[in-house]
Amino acid sequence: MSTHRLHRRKPWHIAAVAVAAAGVAAPTAAIATEASSTPVHARPITAVGAYDDTYYKDALGKTGPELKKALHTIVSEQTKLSYDDVWDALKATDEDPGNPANVILLYTGRSQSKDSNGTGDDDWNREHVWAKSHGDFGTDTGPGTDVHHLRPADVSVNSIRGNKDFDAGGDEVAEAPGNHTDSDSFEPRDAVKGDVARMIFYMAVRYDGEDGFADLEPNDKVDNGSAPHIGRLSVLKEWSRQDPPDAFEQKRNQIIYDKFQHNRNPFIDHPEWVNEVWK
Repeated sequence: MSTHRLHRRKPWHIAAVAVAAAGVAAPTAAIATEASSTPVHARPITAVGAYDDTYYKDALGKTGPELKKALHTIVSEQTKLSYDDVWDALKATDEDPGNPANVILLYTGRSQSKDSNGTGDDDWNREHVWAKSHGDFGTDTGPGTDVHHLRPADVSVNSIRGNKDFDAGGDEVAEAPGNHTDSDSFEPRDAVKGDVARMIFYMAVRYDGEDGFADLEPNDKVDNGSAPHIGRLSVLKEWSRQDPPDAFEQKRNQIIYDKFQHNRNPFIDHPEWVNEVWK
């Protein structure tokens, strides 16, 4: 069982790793001096309630199971991608704002060439934040291809995370400073803790036992194996509070809505709904 601990939030560029491989660089978008104020990329850009009169109108005023059910109905209206389509989608959704030839990798924070996706140790591949074995959906069209929880990640770091649950604790990952892991859990770097949590919460609302897939639901355990659960819920809720949505995450949500799936992650638009659904 993992030991609980929570980090103070750090600027996400601190976790960047200098890599000598071709096409790999420090995250251009995150460069900031110690004396500077919050970087432009990290400032929220979506006005709270911007979609309340349209997209979310049937969810307003609800709480608990009624809110979850309403959000499920709303976000289930989507265009589904093939697994091959995900490559192109991630090159748009996770583009480095300071270098459009690159994407930002989830766990390392590294800015890397869009064309370096592959199977080599320093390539990037598609990380299923909700591990695809938790519910046994694999890469099937639906949860296996839902870009709201798919992110570019360093191949070897992705392998280290594997299908572990999320929790606080463990040894630091040498290749991805700021991330920690032990035998049954993985802790992402501070700057994406909230991102990870909100992706998990989206999946739990979107995939509710319909469409031939399992009912995905976070719980307060780790080592969930192939059960359709991921933990640790209490830690994920704290991470969402600790690391609120920034402009990169909000822009990603908008690109998915505008160009690819045409649905939104409601917990990016309304992070306060986390505590309304999971009390």
